[in-house]
Amino acid sequence: MKNFGLNIWSNQNFIIEDGQIKLNYKSMPSLLEITQQIRSNEVRGPILLRFPHLIKKQIRSLYTYFDNAIKVNNYKGTFHAVFPLKVNQFPYAVEAVTQQGKEFNYGLEAGSKAELILAMDKTPKGSNITVNGFKDKEMITLGFIAAQSGHNITLTIEGLGELETIIEVARECKLKVPNIGIRVRLHSSGSGTWAKSGGIDAKFGLTATEIIEAVKLLKEVDLLSKLSMIHFHIGSQMSDIAPLKKALREAGNIYAELRKMGAKELDNINIGGGLAVEYDQHTHSSSRNYSIDEFSSSVVFLLGEIMNAKNVKHPNIFTESGRFIVASHAVLITPVLELFTQDYQEKLLNFKTSNPPLIEELIELNKLLSNQNCIEYLHDALDHMESLLTLFDLGYIDLQDRSNAEILVHNIIKKALYLKSANPTDELEQLQVKLQERYLINASVFQSLPDYWGLGQHFPVMPLHHLNTIPLRAASLWDITCDSDGEIGFNPEKPLYLHDINLDEEDYFLGFFNIGAYQETLGMNHNLFTRPSEYTIVVDDTSYTITNEVESKSILEILNSIGYDKENIFQKLKMDLANSDFITETEKNDTLSKLDTFLKQNGYLRTTN
Repeated sequence: MKNFGLNIWSNQNFIIEDGQIKLNYKSMPSLLEITQQIRSNEVRGPILLRFPHLIKKQIRSLYTYFDNAIKVNNYKGTFHAVFPLKVNQFPYAVEAVTQQGKEFNYGLEAGSKAELILAMDKTPKGSNITVNGFKDKEMITLGFIAAQSGHNITLTIEGLGELETIIEVARECKLKVPNIGIRVRLHSSGSGTWAKSGGIDAKFGLTATEIIEAVKLLKEVDLLSKLSMIHFHIGSQMSDIAPLKKALREAGNIYAELRKMGAKELDNINIGGGLAVEYDQHTHSSSRNYSIDEFSSSVVFLLGEIMNAKNVKHPNIFTESGRFIVASHAVLITPVLELFTQDYQEKLLNFKTSNPPLIEELIELNKLLSNQNCIEYLHDALDHMESLLTLFDLGYIDLQDRSNAEILVHNIIKKALYLKSANPTDELEQLQVKLQERYLINASVFQSLPDYWGLGQHFPVMPLHHLNTIPLRAASLWDITCDSDGEIGFNPEKPLYLHDINLDEEDYFLGFFNIGAYQETLGMNHNLFTRPSEYTIVVDDTSYTITNEVESKSILEILNSIGYDKENIFQKLKMDLANSDFITETEKNDTLSKLDTFLKQNGYLRTTN
C-alpha cells in the first residue's frame, strides 16, 4: 500500500511532503501542525477537522461535469442539485454546504419535519428544496408554508395517500400550492450495500398503476400543472454504473409517457443520489467502476436519446448526491494511546549475572544481526525460542529468562523486517502479519465510524507524520470502548501497516478520511462517549484560520443529554465527599476542585501530552 493509497482515495486533496500529510491547497498546511495547535489549548481526545473548500471543490466538479455533458450532447435541459440533509445535518457542515454552494444555486433536500424546517431556514431564496420520505398533513402543510414564503419547493409523494392530503390542504387553505413530484417505483435496482433502495420491492415509490391514478386525481382537482418532477433513487454509494443506465431508461420513458398524458409542466427528472466516493486504499479493489465524467455523460446522453426518440421536451436534471459532496470535507484525527507490544522494548531486558546458554546466544544474534546474515540468524532465533519455551514448561528456566527471550526474539524479527524491507521474503511477510501490533486509539468506533461497525465500510486511515519512513507493523486498531467490537482488525486482504513508535518520547496521530457523510448523524454514544471536538479550517494563500470551535460535551453534559439532572448529580457527589470522615478539610477542598475539573472535561482519555 504505497503512500497509504493516497493516489487512490484522496482526489488530490492531500499530499505527502517532508514526511507529513498536507492539504494540497493554497498555503498547504500540514494536518499535524493544525492538530498540535489545537491540542496546545489543552484539547484532548479525538478531533474532527472540517475543510469547507473541499465541499466547494465537489460542488463545482458536479456542476462542471454535468454542464459540460449538456453542452457536448446538445441537451436542452438544465442541471440542478440539492444536498440531502440526512447525510450530515450538523450546523457547520450545513453552513459550509450552503455557503460554498451559493454561487451554483445549490439547494437542500429534507426527509423529515425537522429537516424541512432546517431547509426553509438555510436554503437561499431561488435555490431548490425537495422533500422526500413519508409525510403527514402537518409536514405537507409546512411545504405549503415554504412555498408561500417564496421557496422553490417540491413535495415528492411516496404514495397516493400523500397526494390526497396535498389536495385536502390545498382545499382548506389559501396558501400557495408547492410543486409536486412523484417518486416512481422502478423495476431497476442499484448495486452495493444500499441496492435495496431500488427495485419493485423498494420501500418508496408509486407503481405504474398508482402513477396513472395520481395523474387522474390531479386532473380532477385542476392541479396537474403542479406536477413538475419525477424522482427515483436506486441506492447510495453505487458501485456499478450499469444499473443506473437501466434505471434512466425506465424513468425516462415514464417521464415521456406522463408528458403525453397531459402533464405539460412536468419538466424535471430527479435521479436521486448514489454517486459513489472512493474509500479504498488498495489498488486491487475499488468502491466504484466509473468516474464523475462517465456518470454525468451517461445521464445526459441517455435521457437525451430517449426524449429525442419520443419527440418529448428534454427534462431538467436534478441530483441528490450528498455523500459525493461532503464525505471528503471531514477528517477524524486521534492520538494513539498505547502500543500493546511496547513491553518488548530492549530497555526492559533484565539479564542475570549468569544467563542460560540459549539466552546468551540470542544476545549475540541480536547484537550481530546484519543484512547479510539476518535470515539465518532469524531462523536460529525462532528455533531458540521454541527450545526456551519447552525449557520453561519443564521448569528449567524462570519467568525472567522467558521475558528476556521474548524481548530478544521480538526485536530480532523487527530488525530483520527493517533490513529486508526493500525485498521481503514470503517468510518475513508471514512473520510480519503474526507480529501484529495493537494500536489503542483515543476514539470510539461506534461514535465516529459507525458504518465501519455496522456495515463493514472501510475508511482510509494513515498517520499524519513519519511518512518518510516505511511502516512495517501490521496494525489492528482498538478503540477505548469496553466492547470487543470496537476494533478495526488487521485484514490481510486490505492490510494496514503503521510505524513502530516509542510513545514515551512522542505522540503518534492517525487520520481517518472521507468520514463527512453519515458518520456524524449515525454516531452513537456507546459507553457515553460523545462527538469529538470539531473545528473548521479555512485555508488562504499564506496561512490558515481555525474557526467554528465546538467542544466535545463534558461528562455532566453527556449525562444531562440522556435525561439525568447534572446539577443533582454534581451536588450528590459533593455532599458525599463533604460528609467523608477520612480526609482533612484541606484534602476535601483539593479533591472537590479535582472533581469539578474532571466533570467539566469530555469523557475521552487524557493520557497523552
